[in-house]
Amino acid sequence: MQHRRHFLHTAASAAALAALAPLRAFAQGVDQVKIYYGFPAGSSGDSVARRVGEKLAGTPYCKTAAVVDNKPGAGGRIALETLKAAAADGSVLALAPVSAMSVYPHIYAKLSYDPKDFAPVSIGAVMHHGLAVGPAVPPTVKSLKDFLAWAKANPDQASYGSPGAGSMPHLLGALLGIRSKVELKHVPYRGTVPGITDLVGGQIASTMNPSGDYLAYVKAGKLRVLATSGPIRSPYYPDVPTFAEQGFPDLVVEEWFGFYAPAKTPAATLALANTAITAALKDKVVLDSLALVGLIARGSTQEDMAKSQKAEFERWGPLVKQIGFSAES
Repeated sequence: MQHRRHFLHTAASAAALAALAPLRAFAQGVDQVKIYYGFPAGSSGDSVARRVGEKLAGTPYCKTAAVVDNKPGAGGRIALETLKAAAADGSVLALAPVSAMSVYPHIYAKLSYDPKDFAPVSIGAVMHHGLAVGPAVPPTVKSLKDFLAWAKANPDQASYGSPGAGSMPHLLGALLGIRSKVELKHVPYRGTVPGITDLVGGQIASTMNPSGDYLAYVKAGKLRVLATSGPIRSPYYPDVPTFAEQGFPDLVVEEWFGFYAPAKTPAATLALANTAITAALKDKVVLDSLALVGLIARGSTQEDMAKSQKAEFERWGPLVKQIGFSAES
């Protein structure tokens, strides 16, 4: 009987160890991670993917630095479509703006993915959007009020670019037009870089983009930022009033970039990824690098990221209806 009990105990222990074996394998992490990013290299979010990706090397999650694969176009949707079909083993992530999960479902009737296709890993960085003008707008235009008056007087030139149709900057510009009763023609681009290039060149009057993408041009005197979207002034533009300060309280947006994995990625792997990413976001090199492009590094738990995404989804449903934009419009 004693031998039988010993045998059963040994068998149970072996079964338990066998059950834990996959978890131990996951705990060893992956050799290398690929991070998809749905906008061009050189844009502010690209810096998040690259700087954090570098710091993943040598962690329990990942042996070597991550590789960033830019898949620009469709407002970042291409990167998420690619992630949806990727292996759910921790070797593939995507960095995406929360609008891809909270706004796009309201505007694309045939969205090729569902937010449920992805598992939140961690928020990466927070951004404030900004309205900037270039040489196509007279230098006498120094405030949002000035710009709207100029746009009303010059309807043929009253336009704004955004990183893509349905992106948060697009919707902010549309909301600005509705609230101010000034018609602003929307020009969608494939990411922020080409739009800002046209803005600096005088081919378009204004753009709405993550405000960090303007920093180098503002310092060079080539652009003027007239308003930012945060609840308070951006630390990178302390002299620029927010939209709320200038009479547009519902243009308050503090959008974030977040890291996502395929939905079926094991929980143990997601936990390793979260630990590695949030640690990277506290690294001084990463903090300083993100500051250069006007981003505020901010990690999170998976649960807090999911809650924030849900709150944004609920907020933007009614606003999208007011704006009247859909993928078919």
